[in-house]
Amino acid sequence: MTDDRERIRLFVVDDHDLFRAGVKSELPDDIVVVGEASEVQPAIEMICERTPTLVLVDVHMPGGGGREVITKVHQTDPSITFLAISASDAPEDVVATIRAGARGYVTKTISAVDLADAVRRVAGGDAVFSPQLAGFVLDAFAAIPIKDIDPELDQLTPREREVLQHIARGYTYREIGEQLYISPKTVEHHVSAVLRKLQLSNRHELGRWAHDRKLI
Repeated sequence: MTDDRERIRLFVVDDHDLFRAGVKSELPDDIVVVGEASEVQPAIEMICERTPTLVLVDVHMPGGGGREVITKVHQTDPSITFLAISASDAPEDVVATIRAGARGYVTKTISAVDLADAVRRVAGGDAVFSPQLAGFVLDAFAAIPIKDIDPELDQLTPREREVLQHIARGYTYREIGEQLYISPKTVEHHVSAVLRKLQLSNRHELGRWAHDRKLI
């Protein structure tokens, strides 16, 4: 029996009841489902409440689909990890979902054993793709000119970059929250994440870092 503290806490988002039931029935003991949702908005709210280790999210659903879920959850908690799953293997779906913040993308033809392995690997920090999809991702990101890539900036989420720019302009947490429609506490959470990722000590160093890169 796996200790609960060692189990991966999985949240499943898919608008097909049968698929969600199938995933739950096939999961091994080291992965536990802590919640599920069939619609975008309830999914966003429940994920933020339950803070799972990993979210398995369907790409195509009414109301914005998986990309909407990823984007909105990361505005509140950028630490939550996503693995996308879809019947689609279209390159544009794969690339757009990864750009939104997913750490992996697998198709629904995946076996239960391989899905569990993908969940473990993404929860552990790896990026995972179904074999036929990996080439799309490599090609898409290879097309970005090297001079346009800042490795440090690239590790920040879109919301973290927004907060960074406002910090660099001298706004307070309250003012940033008002402009981005988030709470000052959420702003503080984003700033802490940015400081950690960039290995900086305080918001003054953060402002100089952004100014040097002309992000203001």
